[in-house]
Amino acid sequence: MKSAVIVFPASNCDRDAADAMALATGHRPTMVWHRDTELPPADLIVLPGGFAYGDYLRSGAMAARSPIMQAIHSAAGRGVPILGICNGFQVLVEAGLLPGALMRNAGLRFVHRMVHLSVERNDTPFTQAYDKGQVIEVPVAHHDGRYFAESATLDRVEGDGLVAFRYVDSDGRRTQAANPNGSLNDIAGIFNPTHRILGMMPHPERVSDPAVATRPDGMALFRGIASVAA
Repeated sequence: MKSAVIVFPASNCDRDAADAMALATGHRPTMVWHRDTELPPADLIVLPGGFAYGDYLRSGAMAARSPIMQAIHSAAGRGVPILGICNGFQVLVEAGLLPGALMRNAGLRFVHRMVHLSVERNDTPFTQAYDKGQVIEVPVAHHDGRYFAESATLDRVEGDGLVAFRYVDSDGRRTQAANPNGSLNDIAGIFNPTHRILGMMPHPERVSDPAVATRPDGMALFRGIASVAA
C-alpha cells in the first residue's frame, strides 16, 4: 500500500501520522511538501495536525489554497481515501471537501486531554475495524475544534449518516462534560457523502503504537483503511 502525508508550514504531527501509517502497513508514506503540484501514486492521503501557516486568517484557510490542494481535489474526485486530522480536518473543511466549519472552542481555551469517542458506523473504509457503538479513547489538542454547521447542513450531515465519531463519556453517554469544545451534536469527526474522506479533531495517530500508548485505540483506524486500500 502506498500513502502520502502532506506537510504544510507548521505542520507538527506529520511524522506521527507517518509512523502510524508505517506501523499499520509496513511501508513508509511519501512526505509531500505543500508547494508541490503533483501527488505520488497513493492509496491514502493524510493531512496531519499542526498549525498550518500559523493559523493566520482562520485555521486551515491558507493551507486550503496551497498548490498541492488542486491535486488533492483531483484525488478526491477519483475516490482516493483522504484522512484529515485536527488541522488537516480544518484544511479539508476550508477546501470545501467536507461540510461545516471548525470554530473557536467554547470557552475560547486550548484543550489538550484524552476524550472518549463513540464509533457511529463501521461500514466505511476508515471505521470498518471498529465495532459500531464502540467507545474508544483518543487525545485532542486544539483551539479551533468546535464543529458548526448551519441547520440545513447539519440536518444533511445527520440524515445522510456522515457523522463518524461523537464525543461521549467512558460509558458511551453524550454529556456536556464529555464534549471538550462545544461541537454541535457532540460531533468529533465527519465523512464526505461517499465516506472516502474523513475529518476528525482527535488524534488517532498519537495512540496507535502500543509501545507508547497504554490503549492504542487509534491503530484500528489506520489498519482498517490500509486493509481496504491494499
